[in-house]
Amino acid sequence: MIEARFQSAADLLHTWRDDVLSCKQPTLYPVGSGELATIEIGPGLVTLLGGAPGAGKTALTMQWVVDSLIASPGLRALVLNVEMSSSTLLDRQLARLADIDLTLIRRRRLAVEHSQAIVRGMQALEDLAERLAFVRPPFDLGNVAASADAFKAGLIVLDYIQRVGSHGDHGDRRGAVSETMDYLRQFAEGGFAIIVVAALARSKDAKGRSSYSDGLSLASFRETSELEYGADDAFILAPTDGAKSEGEGSRRVVLKHLKSRHGETKDINLTFDRRHQRFSSAGPTEPSKQADSDKLRATLRDQWDSTSAAPDDDEVDS
Repeated sequence: MIEARFQSAADLLHTWRDDVLSCKQPTLYPVGSGELATIEIGPGLVTLLGGAPGAGKTALTMQWVVDSLIASPGLRALVLNVEMSSSTLLDRQLARLADIDLTLIRRRRLAVEHSQAIVRGMQALEDLAERLAFVRPPFDLGNVAASADAFKAGLIVLDYIQRVGSHGDHGDRRGAVSETMDYLRQFAEGGFAIIVVAALARSKDAKGRSSYSDGLSLASFRETSELEYGADDAFILAPTDGAKSEGEGSRRVVLKHLKSRHGETKDINLTFDRRHQRFSSAGPTEPSKQADSDKLRATLRDQWDSTSAAPDDDEVDS
């Protein structure tokens, strides 16, 4: 006989009510300023980021990680990257923090005029180095779980999920990704913040050519349903319509917010400075539906307050 497992609302009402009335805000790790500050990354949340090859997924993810460590002194982060060495990832962050062309750092062609900037960037990385770790092979969930526990990480990054080994044998990649996301949800429920980087599937453009940029949506993720189900928020880095260069090595992109389990979606316009591996806000985006509804409610409230003492049909209609 199957054992029934449930909890009545009456059993949890007292604890839930105390939690609501405490006004204690959930823990979130700041990952930037401007529009980037609206992104919610924190314990219990799984954030999914996709994009075409070369779109800047790893650059944006590492910017989130480093900026969250700077803003949250008690946070520890564990990063798994299957394509880049830890030294390469640090090179990129040094370029961003020191504001020096990545090519000069990567080729070790620094000069005396870079000394102050290098010291500044190195110091920023040294200040958080004890709280940042990189997963070494094997790149599988067992190693991730053991490493996160040993390092006492609060934030885990998987870059990217289609290359992370799961438990057991699976006949296809879809089954492996599904199990991996199930485990990541368990990690999140255990108090971890999770960032998942994922590859996109090619689509066909109007002329039948394979493309990564035509009609990007949740369906663009490989193993779509498995990834969508496990994520609290899903984003895709995409070129803007008629994207223009913003100076040498910079271009406009949009961080498309495709899913939000706990609120409204809102796209974020960004500038990607590839030479310095830096994303920054590129101005306001279109107001979200939530912003529109909030504005409507505020307007109606103002109208009601101004007319409640002496109602006037003409004013109400206007």
